[in-house]
Amino acid sequence: KNIIYLTFDSGYENGNTEKILQALKAHNAPAIFFMTGQNIEENPELVKLILSYGQKVGNHSYHHPDMSAISDKESFQKELDAVSSLFQEVTGQEMTKYYRPPQGKYSTENLAMAKELGYKTFFWSLAYVDWNADAQPTEEEAYGKLIGRIHPGAIVLLHNTSSTNGKILDELLTRWEDMGYTFQPLSHLWSDEKTN
Repeated sequence: KNIIYLTFDSGYENGNTEKILQALKAHNAPAIFFMTGQNIEENPELVKLILSYGQKVGNHSYHHPDMSAISDKESFQKELDAVSSLFQEVTGQEMTKYYRPPQGKYSTENLAMAKELGYKTFFWSLAYVDWNADAQPTEEEAYGKLIGRIHPGAIVLLHNTSSTNGKILDELLTRWEDMGYTFQPLSHLWSDEKTN
């Protein structure tokens, strides 16, 4: 189906998040921001801002380590629990149990551990090099990658630190809509399975 799932990895704040949130709101597009614990600790108001726009926050680990190098459940759980506890402290809400491994690095043991802890783990099917704040892609490069490679059911990974994403998102969402795509939350992936 011509559906896009929007996800943002959020390791730190770079002044682009509010522009991104405004574009999402303009298109009534749900998204999830996978935040590190360090980012929540440094930017508690940012977390509240994301929620105030009706968007979700997921778990991106506390320190953004290579999680595939963590083989004992206690250390793995500590990385995730520290984020969810801090989120609850800051917002008064329970964190959505969605997890994205930093850099997409994982082991099958990690996936099992996350599942045991009640998390759904999410990777992506479309991303581009947008995370380097000192070497941002041009708007043309971004459109080329993101329009040219979009596909039905895409889980798109963007970084909210990207100034290019801040500039293009409104137009990008418009172009995807013009191509016949709609936006759904990640929960649609399994709620849809139940109805088919």
